[in-house]
Amino acid sequence: MHDVPSPCVYLPGEIARLPLRLPERRLTAEELSERLEAGDRRQGPLLYRPSCPACQACEPIRIEVGSFRPSRSQRRIYRGGEASIRTRIGRPGVSQERVALYNLHKRERGLGVGEDALDLETYRELFAMTCVDTVELLYESAGELVAVAISDRAADGLSAVYCYFDPSFSHLSPGAYSILKQIELCRAWGLRYLYLGLHVRGCRAMRYKAAYRPHERLIAGEWRRFECVD
Repeated sequence: MHDVPSPCVYLPGEIARLPLRLPERRLTAEELSERLEAGDRRQGPLLYRPSCPACQACEPIRIEVGSFRPSRSQRRIYRGGEASIRTRIGRPGVSQERVALYNLHKRERGLGVGEDALDLETYRELFAMTCVDTVELLYESAGELVAVAISDRAADGLSAVYCYFDPSFSHLSPGAYSILKQIELCRAWGLRYLYLGLHVRGCRAMRYKAAYRPHERLIAGEWRRFECVD
């Protein structure tokens, strides 16, 4: 429904094409698994898949939780998070507290430079409107909201949609802790994969995803396994 080439937000000088598609109805868990397997991502009630004219740097990435082996630093982050952070899981909500935290995260980390701050309604459209089974993870420390993660539940996995956090809690590595927590949720719920969105070759900001290994990336229509960081 929307298919206009635009400057890439990940790689300067490249042109991105992200056709947005609106499903006719809510997708079942099995249908979502099929879409994730094919490389689709979700934004609000829409699905998309990079179809850039001259670039193939975007590669969907996933972790098979049964074979994942955390590094020493990842184990330390998880232990620290378990000791300091309480996780509440429910349906996506909308509140001024969430919007303020999202805007703080974007501003303090230098993301979305030149973009207007998100308002309540735009937040609702991005994170509360969905066409699949979506869960929200609220991370709290000493009664204070530290981070929020949005994830979609498919028949065989979770798909991490977005995570934002208070930069003043960076010593707890809440972004990394959220990934590790969702891996544990997959194990607890009997799900095979955690999808981490897109790994973008040449984009420094996206390199962190490759640190979770082994992992698989969808390249030229085939899921390929990577044992180490490249």
